[in-house]
Amino acid sequence: MADEELAAIRQQRLAELQAKHGDTSGDPSQQEAKQREAEIRNTILAQVLDQAARARLSNLALVKPDKAKAVENYLIQMARFGQLPGKVSEQGLIEILEKVSQQTEKKTTVKFNRRKVLDSDEEDDY
Repeated sequence: MADEELAAIRQQRLAELQAKHGDTSGDPSQQEAKQREAEIRNTILAQVLDQAARARLSNLALVKPDKAKAVENYLIQMARFGQLPGKVSEQGLIEILEKVSQQTEKKTTVKFNRRKVLDSDEEDDY
Protein backbone atom coordinates (compact mmCIF):
# COMPACT_ATOMS: atom_id res chain seq x y z
CA MET A 1 0.00 0.00 0.00
CA ALA A 2 2.87 2.38 0.73
CA ASP A 3 4.32 1.73 -2.72
CA GLU A 4 1.02 2.69 -4.37
CA GLU A 5 0.81 5.89 -2.36
CA LEU A 6 4.42 6.71 -3.16
CA ALA A 7 3.81 6.14 -6.87
CA ALA A 8 0.73 8.36 -6.76
CA ILE A 9 2.69 11.13 -5.00
CA ARG A 10 5.48 10.84 -7.58
CA GLN A 11 3.01 11.09 -10.47
CA GLN A 12 1.36 14.13 -8.90
CA ARG A 13 4.71 15.82 -8.32
CA LEU A 14 5.83 15.08 -11.88
CA ALA A 15 2.60 16.56 -13.24
CA GLU A 16 3.10 19.70 -11.11
CA LEU A 17 6.66 20.16 -12.33
CA GLN A 18 5.64 19.67 -15.94
CA ALA A 19 2.83 22.19 -15.60
CA LYS A 20 5.15 24.65 -13.88
CA HIS A 21 7.80 24.48 -16.60
CA GLY A 22 5.37 24.22 -19.48
CA ASP A 23 6.70 20.82 -20.41
CA THR A 24 4.10 18.70 -22.17
CA SER A 25 6.23 15.64 -22.78
CA GLY A 26 3.51 13.54 -21.19
CA ASP A 27 1.01 14.33 -23.97
CA PRO A 28 2.36 13.39 -27.42
CA SER A 29 -0.65 14.78 -29.29
CA GLN A 30 0.03 18.30 -27.97
CA GLN A 31 3.69 17.95 -28.92
CA GLU A 32 2.74 16.87 -32.44
CA ALA A 33 0.32 19.78 -32.77
CA LYS A 34 2.99 22.27 -31.70
CA GLN A 35 5.48 20.68 -34.08
CA ARG A 36 3.01 20.85 -37.00
CA GLU A 37 2.24 24.48 -36.19
CA ALA A 38 5.96 25.31 -36.13
CA GLU A 39 6.44 23.58 -39.49
CA ILE A 40 3.54 25.50 -41.04
CA ARG A 41 4.94 28.78 -39.71
CA ASN A 42 8.38 28.00 -41.11
CA THR A 43 7.04 27.06 -44.54
CA ILE A 44 4.94 30.23 -44.76
CA LEU A 45 7.89 32.37 -43.69
CA ALA A 46 10.15 30.59 -46.18
CA GLN A 47 7.69 31.41 -48.97
CA VAL A 48 7.26 35.02 -47.87
CA LEU A 49 10.83 36.08 -46.97
CA ASP A 50 14.00 36.05 -49.02
CA GLN A 51 17.24 34.66 -47.56
CA ALA A 52 18.62 37.94 -46.17
CA ALA A 53 15.34 38.86 -44.51
CA ARG A 54 15.02 35.38 -43.06
CA ALA A 55 18.56 35.63 -41.64
CA ARG A 56 17.75 39.00 -40.09
CA LEU A 57 14.56 37.62 -38.54
CA SER A 58 16.41 34.64 -37.07
CA ASN A 59 19.03 36.97 -35.59
CA LEU A 60 16.25 39.06 -34.09
CA ALA A 61 14.68 35.91 -32.64
CA LEU A 62 17.90 35.22 -30.75
CA VAL A 63 17.99 38.66 -29.18
CA LYS A 64 14.31 39.55 -28.78
CA PRO A 65 12.10 36.48 -29.22
CA ASP A 66 8.87 38.31 -28.38
CA LYS A 67 9.44 40.96 -31.04
CA ALA A 68 10.43 38.32 -33.59
CA LYS A 69 7.24 36.39 -32.81
CA ALA A 70 5.18 39.55 -33.32
CA VAL A 71 6.84 40.19 -36.70
CA GLU A 72 6.32 36.57 -37.73
CA ASN A 73 2.63 36.77 -36.79
CA TYR A 74 2.30 40.01 -38.74
CA LEU A 75 3.95 38.52 -41.83
CA ILE A 76 1.85 35.35 -41.66
CA GLN A 77 -1.33 37.37 -41.31
CA MET A 78 -0.40 39.54 -44.28
CA ALA A 79 0.42 36.44 -46.34
CA ARG A 80 -2.90 34.77 -45.49
CA PHE A 81 -4.89 37.82 -46.56
CA GLY A 82 -2.85 38.23 -49.74
CA GLN A 83 -1.41 41.61 -48.83
CA LEU A 84 2.14 40.66 -49.78
CA PRO A 85 2.86 41.11 -53.50
CA GLY A 86 5.98 38.95 -53.52
CA LYS A 87 8.87 37.97 -51.32
CA VAL A 88 9.77 40.48 -48.64
CA SER A 89 13.32 41.73 -48.94
CA GLU A 90 15.58 42.67 -46.07
CA GLN A 91 14.68 46.34 -46.53
CA GLY A 92 10.98 45.49 -46.41
CA LEU A 93 11.54 43.52 -43.23
CA ILE A 94 13.34 46.50 -41.69
CA GLU A 95 10.31 48.68 -42.46
CA ILE A 96 8.00 46.10 -40.87
CA LEU A 97 10.29 45.97 -37.82
CA GLU A 98 10.08 49.74 -37.49
CA LYS A 99 6.27 49.60 -37.64
CA VAL A 100 6.14 46.91 -34.97
CA SER A 101 8.65 48.81 -32.82
CA GLN A 102 6.52 51.96 -32.98
CA GLN A 103 3.42 50.02 -31.99
CA THR A 104 5.08 48.31 -29.04
CA GLU A 105 7.21 51.25 -27.93
CA LYS A 106 7.04 51.80 -24.20
CA LYS A 107 6.75 55.29 -22.88
CA THR A 108 8.69 55.71 -19.69
CA THR A 109 8.11 58.59 -17.39
CA VAL A 110 9.98 59.53 -14.29
CA LYS A 111 8.14 61.41 -11.60
CA PHE A 112 9.93 62.92 -8.66
CA ASN A 113 8.01 63.29 -5.45
CA ARG A 114 9.88 65.79 -3.38
CA ARG A 115 8.80 65.77 0.16
CA LYS A 116 8.82 68.96 2.11
CA VAL A 117 10.01 68.41 5.61
CA LEU A 118 9.03 70.93 8.18
CA ASP A 119 12.16 71.61 10.10
CA SER A 120 12.61 74.39 12.59
CA ASP A 121 16.30 74.79 11.68
CA GLU A 122 15.41 75.61 8.10
CA GLU A 123 14.67 79.25 8.87
CA ASP A 124 17.92 79.73 10.76
CA ASP A 125 20.08 78.97 7.68
CA TYR A 126 19.05 82.14 5.85
